[in-house]
Amino acid sequence: MSRFWSPVVHRLSPYVPGEQPKGGEVVKLNTNENPYGPSPSVLAAIAAATDRLRLYPDPSASRLREAIAARYGVAPEEVFVGNGSDEVLAHTFQALLKHDAPLLFPDITYSFYPVYCRLYGIRYEEVPLDAAMRVQIADFRRSCSAIILPNPNAPTGIGLPRDAVAALAAEHPDQMVVIDEAYVDFGAESAVSLVARHDNLLIVQTLSKSRALAGLRVGFAIGQPPLIEALERVKGSFNSYPLGGLAIAGAVAAIEDDAWFQETRARIIASREALARGLSALGFEVLPSAANFLFARHRHRRGADLAAGLRELGVLVRHFEKPRIEDFLRITVGTEEQCRHLIALVRRLV
Repeated sequence: MSRFWSPVVHRLSPYVPGEQPKGGEVVKLNTNENPYGPSPSVLAAIAAATDRLRLYPDPSASRLREAIAARYGVAPEEVFVGNGSDEVLAHTFQALLKHDAPLLFPDITYSFYPVYCRLYGIRYEEVPLDAAMRVQIADFRRSCSAIILPNPNAPTGIGLPRDAVAALAAEHPDQMVVIDEAYVDFGAESAVSLVARHDNLLIVQTLSKSRALAGLRVGFAIGQPPLIEALERVKGSFNSYPLGGLAIAGAVAAIEDDAWFQETRARIIASREALARGLSALGFEVLPSAANFLFARHRHRRGADLAAGLRELGVLVRHFEKPRIEDFLRITVGTEEQCRHLIALVRRLV
């Protein structure tokens, strides 16, 4: 059937998400999902919205944009929403990052970035992290069309201070700077407050992690109105209704329930620190994380062997067969009980 493929399809190597097991008793610590679930008010809002399922949703998702704007202190016209931050990023690559000069991003980062580049025909260059697996802003002082960075970086979990993002945007006034803040709520400094001062800065976030809505698929971007208009033009040329009515209702409720958000993120942060101490005591090098996961390698055991051993014991973690990080495991922070269980199993393996 490949004889019917468009030429671009032959060149694609799609993104491979973390394993989603179909059944069995498995502890999933491989896809950075929130272990505590969404706010009860989210479930109530979704239930209340079901009587409108026969109707198309608001194509502008106005209620959600207004809720996000109120939460982050921006105007609704500075907010774009989409079907998960992956769709928001996909539109961003098409609308704002496709130019003649190369796009820059780290060599160890979210592996969807090169996938988007191949899909849209975008030239790119990978900027190596330093020996400590950190992004160095000075290394991005080179000719480019745009820059995209996750903060905290994935899969390393290391965050950049807001001042570094401000310096990056200031040093590249004629290039787009996109900061992918999928994990920012777990301890990093958001750059949303910088948007008013930098017309070249776009911030992308998701409700999948800290708001526990991975199954609902809601993401958003914050930037000055011309950037949002570019995203809206691409969205309107692709799908007029990217968010369903249930997603809009649930997302609004999640944004507005700050108490649940603060309680669950605090529990995840506390579990992360306890898990890091436990792994360090067992001989792991654990990178400093500002995310809801840890990136760690054992000083004497191969990462692939540990991942396979944990899988046999019923625990999934993420392992990447890539240069520089082949011995690291990315471990989602689960509940307190799941983290204690993981430590007990690792102790058996090392």
